[in-house]
Amino acid sequence: MLDYFLNILGGEWLIIIFVALIVLLGTNQLPEVAKKLGKTVGDYRKARDDIQVQFKDFSSHNVQVNGPVQNERQKLEMISKSLGEDFLNKSDDELRDLISSKIGRPQPATNLDN
Repeated sequence: MLDYFLNILGGEWLIIIFVALIVLLGTNQLPEVAKKLGKTVGDYRKARDDIQVQFKDFSSHNVQVNGPVQNERQKLEMISKSLGEDFLNKSDDELRDLISSKIGRPQPATNLDN
């Protein structure tokens, strides 16, 4: 008997599961359960697609650099300019915070011991 149990194929398992669901839920509740399952799968796919669109939006921010950047300040100014933000009269830390909020990436922790 154990040998027969191990020889059940994938399609046969689906039939067994389907029959077990009918026995447990009855024929009246089966359509309702299928509808809820379909809605759940649809919500999952919608959420997955929304996340993929958000990742594409974040990766579409291309920074145009026309020449070599001499220092950190120039790099911050170039990125701020490419994001359409005003960089005049702002400190480096303010620009870093502005860029981080626009791009959506958290800033790394700074080491204050050095």
